[in-house]
Parts: sequence; structure tokens; C-alpha cells
Amino acid sequence: MTIVNNTNKKKVIQAKDLTVEQRVQHNDAIKKHTLNLNPNILQHPNQNHILAALPVADLEILTPHLQLVLMPVGKMLYESGECLRLAYFPTSCLISLQYDLKSGGTSEVAGVGNEGMVGITIFMGGDSTPSSAVVRMTGYAYQIKSNVLMEVLKNNKLFQDLLLRYTQVLLTQISLTAVCNRHHNLQQQLCRWLLFTLDRLSSNEITMTQELVSSMLGVRREGITETAGNLQRLGLISYRRGHITVTNRIGIENHVCECYGVLKNELSRLLP
Repeated sequence: MTIVNNTNKKKVIQAKDLTVEQRVQHNDAIKKHTLNLNPNILQHPNQNHILAALPVADLEILTPHLQLVLMPVGKMLYESGECLRLAYFPTSCLISLQYDLKSGGTSEVAGVGNEGMVGITIFMGGDSTPSSAVVRMTGYAYQIKSNVLMEVLKNNKLFQDLLLRYTQVLLTQISLTAVCNRHHNLQQQLCRWLLFTLDRLSSNEITMTQELVSSMLGVRREGITETAGNLQRLGLISYRRGHITVTNRIGIENHVCECYGVLKNELSRLLP
């Protein structure tokens, strides 16, 4: 499924927009920590909102410990009960925190994109978590070893505060997901998921199958197909097999449940 947002584009730094001098300065500063998902799009730690909130001096201290890694769809970052050795700060990928049932079913409890990080249990006092984390949209993330992260946090109160505030955002998202799945219809849930996903993108498109979307929402694939068809009839999206274009974001926002606004406001309040 490809989702295109035509009404809420975010600015992406293009290599072609930089002068020769700016390119040299950029490459000298981060060449050891940078890869290209697209040859024309530069990758940098400040594409992650938490890292971007750090003062320049603090980010310069942290950067040598960050490794930019490709995050392909389906990559399992950790499984239930596994000791976490790495933390991840996404820049362009989308990661799903999910619970896997004995019956074989899965359901997403939270999604993490460039607004956050994966691995809060590292600094919350636990070595493992009963959930798992899997990449749902290909992109990049900066990874850091858990022991190094803890050492950095010991000497950086601001970084500690940022991660704790993000933890509150994540807990809010998990709580709202539980409420939404219990009290709101599938159309409202899908609109919530669409908006959350679009808000996390640095580009305008993502690729994701209907099967993955249904798995993340914990519903049958047929339900997603029917609901997408309803949104198309309302003139909110243009839909064909494997491709959705959001033609009316305001309309989607008018049909979404209150959960989207609550989380968006909380994110703006805690991580402005």
C-alpha cells in the first residue's frame, strides 16, 4: 500500500539545494555517521526530533556514538523477553511496538517514527520487555549501544528529561490505542493510523501492504479493504489496489476520533 499526502508536505533538505562549500562542510561534519537512503537526500541526527532538541554541543558529544543503519521492512529489532543491547532513534523509518499472541495474532500497541526512540526499557530500569519491535516502513535510524547510552545520560540532565518526556508521550499513545480499539469504529481507527503515519514522514509516500495495516490494527484484512472503500466514496482518499492518495486531509481529520488530537497535543506539549 502506498500512501501519499498531498496536503501536508514537509520540507526535505536536498543535496542539489546546497552550495559546494555547504556540501563540503556537511560531509566533513558527519561523513562518519551518515548514509543516504536516497542519493539526493541527506541523512542527519537532527532528523530525529529528540536528537534535534539537544543543544549543538551535546549533539556533537553524542554523534560519535551514533551509527546510522538501514532499517528494512520486517527487521526484528528485539523480541519479547530479549535483553536490549541497542536503542534506536528513527529518522525516516517506521517501527511498530507489538504484542504477539500464542494464537499467532499480533497487534500494534504503539508506533515509533522520527518523533521518538525505541528502547525506553534501557533507561527505565528493565533489561527486557514483553513486547517486540519490528520495522514496518523502510528507512534509516541511528542506533547506539545501551551501555553507552546510559553513560551519556549520567552526565546529561537535559537528555534525561527529553527521554522521560518522550516516555510519557509513548505511554499516552499506548493508552489511547487501547481506548481507541475498544470504543471507536474501524473507520476512525484507520483515519487515526493514517494521520499518525503521515505526521511521521519526512517524505510524502510510504509503502505498506493491506495485510500489514490490518495486522497493526488487529483487524481482518477485509475490514481494511471495506473501510478504505468507504473513505474513497466520501472523497477523502483516492484508492486502488496497493495505493492510497490522501486527497483531503482536513476531511480525514474530521472523521478521525479524538485520540489523534489528544496525542498530537501531548507530543507538542512535551516535545515542542
